[in-house]
Amino acid sequence: MQSLCDHDVESLAKLFASWGFKAVQAGKLLRAFYEGDGEIDWQELRLGKQLQTKIESEIKLLSSRLLTTRTSVDGTSKFLLGFDRGGAVECVLMPAYDPTRAAGCVSSQIGCAMGCDFCASTKSGLERDLEAGEIVEQFLILRRRASASGRRLSTLVFMGMGEPMHNLDNVTAAVRRIASPQMGNLGFRNITISTVGIIPGIEQLADADLNVHLALSLHAPDDATRSRIVPTGRKFGVRDIVAAARRFQERTGRVVNIEYCLLEGVNDHDEQAHALADLMEGFRAHVNLIPYNPIGPGLSGAIYRTPSPAKISGFGQILRSRGVVAHIRRTRGDDVSAACGQLREMMA
Repeated sequence: MQSLCDHDVESLAKLFASWGFKAVQAGKLLRAFYEGDGEIDWQELRLGKQLQTKIESEIKLLSSRLLTTRTSVDGTSKFLLGFDRGGAVECVLMPAYDPTRAAGCVSSQIGCAMGCDFCASTKSGLERDLEAGEIVEQFLILRRRASASGRRLSTLVFMGMGEPMHNLDNVTAAVRRIASPQMGNLGFRNITISTVGIIPGIEQLADADLNVHLALSLHAPDDATRSRIVPTGRKFGVRDIVAAARRFQERTGRVVNIEYCLLEGVNDHDEQAHALADLMEGFRAHVNLIPYNPIGPGLSGAIYRTPSPAKISGFGQILRSRGVVAHIRRTRGDDVSAACGQLREMMA
């Protein structure tokens, strides 16, 4: 059985019309549903008893269920959602430093096929793509939990489990429902979609003209190092990926974020910082330096370590001295395995 999240206004209007009801009721229902963060006050909505009965017999409000919640000492919460169609994913709610706001992180696939050696999401491989509605349901639970804590979910990143560019049709459909004023009303500019560097996907996302941000998980300034830790580096070269990100920024006007997970002795050398600065020359992207969050042995069996604070700071200083806009991401939720690179299908 479908859930309301599986529909946009147009598809639900067609369904209502096929049932013999007024199509205009679809927009009314979806506005109430999203304003209620996945819940509906039927008495206040007043669609009519016949239509309400038909909806309740044919469509579920949600197709997911909350299985587990873990909350960090820093307030970050990780949720494991199970789906009627099978499988489960983790999504994360992070309180912002502004006490009125929060940020969310959602998954686009169950598992991941990318094989990044420092990321837990890929350890069990790819199970399946998420449907658009299943992505939307993560957004709804995050917004509901943010609201319950007195905060507003203000930004959303597709940086959880999976490679969004390998499920882009469902991702873009979900984004439209999440961002649209008629439904989720988050706003397109408040959404960031990540990729390990799938060039056709970057180009397709630019073509979609969604006005969202792009995050490129680069993690190395050269092909040899990148291929060692990010297997897709064997298919798409660093310079070609960065060139695609430049084109995205030029076409959309949205500043690209370059994600760089620092691994001790692997990609944290001064020479690599200078090589990264060379790649960024003339490209006003933002580089986010991410201290590695431990996951145990990677797929290769290698065990990575986080560089010292001094090493991380020095890497950032080199970039900034070369005119690169660089920030060091503060680790959030690592005590409950909710930090970058730690999400998996099953909570430990």
